[in-house]
Amino acid sequence: MKFDLLGIGDTVTDAFIRLEEAKVKGEGNDRELCLRFADKIPYEEVYVVPAVGNSANAVVAASRLGLKSALVTNIGDDAEGRQCLKKFRTEDVSARFVKSHRGKKTNYHYVLWYGDERTILIKHYLYDYALPRIDSPRWIYLSSLGENSLPLHDTLAEYLVAHPEIKLAFQPGTFQIKFGKERLQKIYERSEIFFCNKEEAERILGLPQTEIKTLLKAVSALGPKIVVITDGPAGAYALHEGQAWKMPSYPDPKPPYERTGAGDAFSATLTSALALGLSFQDALRWGPINSMAVVQEVGAQAGLLSREKLEDYLRQAPTDYIPQKI
Repeated sequence: MKFDLLGIGDTVTDAFIRLEEAKVKGEGNDRELCLRFADKIPYEEVYVVPAVGNSANAVVAASRLGLKSALVTNIGDDAEGRQCLKKFRTEDVSARFVKSHRGKKTNYHYVLWYGDERTILIKHYLYDYALPRIDSPRWIYLSSLGENSLPLHDTLAEYLVAHPEIKLAFQPGTFQIKFGKERLQKIYERSEIFFCNKEEAERILGLPQTEIKTLLKAVSALGPKIVVITDGPAGAYALHEGQAWKMPSYPDPKPPYERTGAGDAFSATLTSALALGLSFQDALRWGPINSMAVVQEVGAQAGLLSREKLEDYLRQAPTDYIPQKI
């Protein structure tokens, strides 16, 4: 089978702990979630969501939009790993390249959920990363991997040189940003499209408090053909064929419930739209719709839409819901 979109990235189980009593201190990126120290803190509910992660979310989004998708990932041979496999099969995502490691655990994150925002306690187990025989998928979606994954990036870069027909979407995760743009130069240069949020772009470039058009041009100089930088409710910005664009958010039908996965939904949906043959401007209009739908539910996947439902929202969009030149 020739896959339309092949994800490469870590898979996790998210446990959402909805907090009742907490305080938020500070402003902007310096905000802190504060709990009483050495005390018993009540919580409202726990929601356990298996088979998530940036690339896992992307392949599920692609599958629901009608693409043939698969995932290269690592799990443990534990109950959480079995739940992840079951979820992928339910979502019609091929598990051919999912490797289960005997005696190891599946990544498990704790999401401290307060209001409509979340703080995530993360842990990536050290798996032996390897690139399986993936043949020639139309698109590869590369995102979050563990701190010992550099050799896999080198192998993938060589594979992409040998297979110029494959298009690469790159959404760097925590450790990929820490590796540095110089160390992952070949990945940046080979990217058909690159995604990150504004704070991540500033961190990657070492340019804090920088205007968005400057960030777009600076990331583009690293090599990606298309650069997309998201900025939360303010919308998304893109540089495509030398032209900068702003795409507004899709109007929320009601206040967001929980924001995990909004960025993944946007990036995966835009990439999927391109894989389906849409123009870049039309693909830009698809992305925020799935982001809007995801934040109405708990977790990164529950709100992901089918193509039919997404196009319904598109038909109902306000007249000014279009990409704007900047």
